[in-house]
Amino acid sequence: MTVKGLITAMVTPMRNGSIDEEAVRGLVERLIQKGVNGIFILGTNGEFHVLSREEKVKLAAMVVEYADCRVPVYAGSGGNSTQEVIELSQALQQTGITALSVITPFLVPLSQQELLQHYEAVADAVNIPIILYNIPKNTGNNIEPQTAAALACHDNIVGIKDSSGNIEQIKQYIELTREMEFAVLSGSDSLILKALKLGAQGAVAATSNLLTDIDVAIIRYFEQGKLAEAQMMQEKIEPLRKVLKLGSIPSVLKATMNMAGIAAGECRKPIIMPNEAVLAEIREMLQYYVQEGEM
Repeated sequence: MTVKGLITAMVTPMRNGSIDEEAVRGLVERLIQKGVNGIFILGTNGEFHVLSREEKVKLAAMVVEYADCRVPVYAGSGGNSTQEVIELSQALQQTGITALSVITPFLVPLSQQELLQHYEAVADAVNIPIILYNIPKNTGNNIEPQTAAALACHDNIVGIKDSSGNIEQIKQYIELTREMEFAVLSGSDSLILKALKLGAQGAVAATSNLLTDIDVAIIRYFEQGKLAEAQMMQEKIEPLRKVLKLGSIPSVLKATMNMAGIAAGECRKPIIMPNEAVLAEIREMLQYYVQEGEM
């Protein structure tokens, strides 16, 4: 399969502690109408780590139904136990998702050989494509470029989302897999354009939950060769990125979406929503986008 373009790392809308089906439907529709190239659920911003297996499968089925084959749906199936990941991956496959995104195991540092065997076992157990998900600052485990290149030889492993923030590592992924059918995606919103210039096929961006038009435009302008315009769009997401650092993921993003009229609800505990001081900064930031004509 071809993995490319702007893929939204979608939040999981909640209400009263449960998944808000109506808000999920509304968000999926909004993203598709604004031109995203895919929807990625059950990632870090999707709060995969605080959802039960049943909730994950339910959400995946929901998003597949609402997307209605208009865009690919990628679902996170990561965990710490290889067997656990296999079982969740197989359950998610049954919902009709397009591909899986598998984060590295976390908490315990693993060798590259252990990561290699983990991913190969998962890929052997399913019949749909897998995108590796590398976010070492959160997991404590980094998929080295040579490991990614080795995994790219597996028929079911078709790409990697790299959220390391290390542009040199993204460059190495691209160089080592250039002759393979393997997509390198920037998972760091600040590096979308830089990664594209190096040869990345796209990005998985959390900021596109809110700034969908801007994130889509970064890639569209790049593909059209309008690099100055692409750079301008890249810089436009910085006010939001700055504010997102004021709370635990995805509390500030959800609060910002709520304030902008996009139903996202609250986060699941232990994450708490922003206090009044942070909300004031969010309001100021949103006013900037209103003045820029982006809201």
